[in-house]
Amino acid sequence: MPHSEVVVARRDKAAGAWFARLVALQARLRSPKGCPWDREQTHASLRKYLIEEAYEALDAMDSADPRKFASELGDLLLQVVFHANIAESEGRFGISDVIEAVYTKMVRRHPHVFGDVVAKTPGAVLKNWEQIKAAERAAEKSGKSAKNDGKPGSILADVPRSLPAVLEAYHLTRRASRIGFDWENLEGVLDKLDEERRELSAILPAGDTTAEHKDARAHAARLTPKVEEEVGDLLFAGVNVARYVGVDPEIALKKANRKFKRRFEWMESVAAREGHRLADLSRERMEELWNDSKTAE
Repeated sequence: MPHSEVVVARRDKAAGAWFARLVALQARLRSPKGCPWDREQTHASLRKYLIEEAYEALDAMDSADPRKFASELGDLLLQVVFHANIAESEGRFGISDVIEAVYTKMVRRHPHVFGDVVAKTPGAVLKNWEQIKAAERAAEKSGKSAKNDGKPGSILADVPRSLPAVLEAYHLTRRASRIGFDWENLEGVLDKLDEERRELSAILPAGDTTAEHKDARAHAARLTPKVEEEVGDLLFAGVNVARYVGVDPEIALKKANRKFKRRFEWMESVAAREGHRLADLSRERMEELWNDSKTAE
């Protein structure tokens, strides 16, 4: 059997049958006798749902509820089928093209499994993966341009600019690290974070390091493009810290957001039980409640 051949098990055939039903179901929904809402959807109108379903799948992953996780992955899969159906109705491509493209890509990018390349460690696999992708980008560039400049495709070229900034930074630095452009140890990354903090502090206008500025518009007027740049560098360094220790910064920040919201709402509920609005309490009392919220969890 050739290396690229994959055995289709009974489990896979069952999945294929259910997938075919899902494809047929979505086609029915978008047919003239189907659902008016489904028929009027476009790639653009579905963008938000694709993102929402991805985040809901991540939330379900954290819930440790296998049925919920499976259900949310199904919702995410439906978005793929939905987009493919729209594209097919426009004569561009169909779901079979989507599946064939990812199948052949996975075979091509795993020559250590389906070919004769040797890659015995995850690091070697990732480095080889990036080299293959760079070659693919160079070939694509050559095919699109009548005049090929001979330059190799950048390993960063296909990181989507439409990604949320934290995810974009994560993928940019992760790509670079795979070919060895990285710090030698965690201390170097933390030193960089501290360096960026000092650089930001050094250029902030006098008084902007305190909480005395209550007017957001007046405060923003004092900021300069350089301040924005240094804040960006500080955030970028923070993303690098997360990546270096093996943490997805987007997921970590999402969890931090939820933790902040949970503790803040606890503060509000305590203030309400005491007959006050949280906004009416002193800063000192707010700090007390914040510290209490940590032990209340």
